[in-house]
Amino acid sequence: MVGIILASHGDFAKGILQSGSMIFGEQENVQAVTLAAHEGPDDIKKKMEDAIATFKPDDPVLFLIDLWGGTPFNQASGLLNGHEDKWAIITGMNLPMLIEAYSSRFSMNSAQEIAAHIYETARDGVKIKPETLQPKEAAAPAAAAVPKGEIPPGTVLGDGKIKIVLARIDSRLLHGQVATAWTKSVNPTRIIVVSDAVAKDKLRKELITQAAPPGVKANVVPIKKIDEVAKDPRFGNTRALLLFENPEDVVRAVEGGLDLKEVNLGSMAHSVGKVAVNKVVSMGPEDVKAFETLKAKGIKFDVRKVPADSSGSLDDILNKAKRMLAEQQNEKE
Repeated sequence: MVGIILASHGDFAKGILQSGSMIFGEQENVQAVTLAAHEGPDDIKKKMEDAIATFKPDDPVLFLIDLWGGTPFNQASGLLNGHEDKWAIITGMNLPMLIEAYSSRFSMNSAQEIAAHIYETARDGVKIKPETLQPKEAAAPAAAAVPKGEIPPGTVLGDGKIKIVLARIDSRLLHGQVATAWTKSVNPTRIIVVSDAVAKDKLRKELITQAAPPGVKANVVPIKKIDEVAKDPRFGNTRALLLFENPEDVVRAVEGGLDLKEVNLGSMAHSVGKVAVNKVVSMGPEDVKAFETLKAKGIKFDVRKVPADSSGSLDDILNKAKRMLAEQQNEKE
């Protein structure tokens, strides 16, 4: 596996390593090295050498560095000597670059191949809002990608059947973990948020559309609409990632005709009347009932926040939620 070294002035490298873990999960063969204000070139060189020593001797090394020409870059360049055939350096380190590097290691075994690949991702991660501030030459390609018209009803694309690559319950809907880690894992062409509340909220709909990762379209549909979408032959070439805010909405969609075999439980936010079952999942009585309804319909559950996590047990979570809710009710009485 390609070893990755994040290097920066100050603690930036440590911070972006932590952010990457939140979005993509904990990763092997990744080290963060930092240059403190009181340290010099030899200090960070030693840290880089120690980081390299944690990798296997034959592992290619990819340096992601904050600034071209700075001390971390200069010391990495020195270490690159003699390894130009297998190692690589890329500067301007940002979070999209790191996430893409993590994802690329699944299919690429060369540090140089990954460096060349993530270069464009790093650039695409720089966006401006309002869009009127975007340089015209940079905005032109996006304008060209706007569809010229709707596909006529009744048109059959592919085999006429939508492919649901992931159905996920996540109260945050489309956010970093979904737009990066899960998108890279299941490779959808379209993200569909299934929610009556969001469908009625113009601002949230707009934000979700804008949050879609490059090459993936995002839409919001009310719950009663999703079965119609799933059966529309115009979506025959579509690989869809469905996002639900809560299990109750999944029940309504399934009872409305949506055919789901498995649902991923990501996160459910805490609110009044719910109990925090673990760090990312809170449940109320209505949630427990909804999950039990879905289980009775034969739907299986994959409990994990990001693809790199091990799948947990929904039964364990439900049993704990029931105990905590019962204790909460007893305290009220």
